[in-house]
Amino acid sequence: MAELIDPNELMFTNFEPRLKNRFIMYVDGIPSYLIRKIDEPKLESAEVELPHMNVVRWTKGRTTWQEISMELYDPILPSGAQIVMEWIRSGHESVTGRDGYMDMYKKDITINKLGPVGDKIGEWTLKGAWAKSADFGDLDWGTESDPSIITVGIRYDYAILQF
Repeated sequence: MAELIDPNELMFTNFEPRLKNRFIMYVDGIPSYLIRKIDEPKLESAEVELPHMNVVRWTKGRTTWQEISMELYDPILPSGAQIVMEWIRSGHESVTGRDGYMDMYKKDITINKLGPVGDKIGEWTLKGAWAKSADFGDLDWGTESDPSIITVGIRYDYAILQF
C-alpha cells in the first residue's frame, strides 16, 4: 500500500536559504568594505592504502586545509594594493630580501555569515592565515567602468566553524 505524503512536509516548512552575498569578513589591517569575495574553507583528507593478502583496505590519512582566494576592491583611498603589500611585506620584504617571523605575517580571519536582518547566522575562524599569493589585476583601455580587483591567495593552518 502506498504511503500518503503529508503536504505540510513539502510545502509549508520554514526555509530561509543562506545567501552568498550576506557576509562580512574581518582581517586585521584590511577594512571590511574592501572585501568583495572570499572562498569558504575547503579541506581534503589523504588516503592510505593498507594491502592485506589479496585485498586492499583504505583509511584516512592527513587532512589538509586547501588554499582559498579573496578578492578586494582597489579604491584610490585607502589603496587596496598598498594594504595587501603591507601584509606581504610582513612576511617578505622584496627590497631587502628579509623574511618575517610567523607572528608578523600570520593572522586570524573571521568570516561572519549574515541573516536577512544582519544577524550572525554562521561564523568561520581561519587560524594562522597568510597571503601566499597576490594578483593585482590588469589595466585595460577598452573598459569604462570596471573596478580594479586584487586577488589574494590565502593559506591557513586550519579553520573552525563556530556555528
